[in-house]
Amino acid sequence: MSAVLVVMAKAPLPGRVKTRLCPPLAHAQAAALAEAALADTLEAVSWTPAARRVIALDGAPGEWLPPGFEVIAQRGSGLAQRLANATRDVGEALLFVGMDTPQITRALLIDAVQRLGGPDFDAVIGPTTDGGYWTIGLREPDPSAFDDVPMSTAGTGAAQRARLKRLGLRSAELEELRDVDTYEDAEAVAALAPWTRFAATFELLGVTD
Repeated sequence: MSAVLVVMAKAPLPGRVKTRLCPPLAHAQAAALAEAALADTLEAVSWTPAARRVIALDGAPGEWLPPGFEVIAQRGSGLAQRLANATRDVGEALLFVGMDTPQITRALLIDAVQRLGGPDFDAVIGPTTDGGYWTIGLREPDPSAFDDVPMSTAGTGAAQRARLKRLGLRSAELEELRDVDTYEDAEAVAALAPWTRFAATFELLGVTD
């Protein structure tokens, strides 16, 4: 089985993305970092075998979007609704990734898709160090998987696992990653993944605490 790879993203515009990095960053700098993180994410997805590649986008696509991606609009008042609607729009087995983990690799994504396609699991989830998750995959595209899951909290991952369990889904736990929410996160992720555009952009900014 192959899955649709879906990137949940915001157009990287100043004042709309990574505002928690300001200060010490200016909004234009934070947007540059967000664009670099998104480019890294899209590249990893481009290199991963997939049934289709989709970006569920809040905003308009820009030059940062490589060929080979379908663009669908995010719909809903919160992230849980937007994930549910994207699940409904895609309509087949899918793996979501966000734009906050530029260190993701083809190998990580292939592992997630393979586990999702195997006989032992109906879902996969990749935790983040702050209690959320960087990826979630569903063998069956059930929008109700996100019902009553509070997003962007320290308990998001636990609530999502509980929701999957209530639906009777067997979920595989993937590698934990650190996502970029704060300047300290950005500094740490850049150090962990020096090969990325994100790290190069962070270095060029030359900002210190």
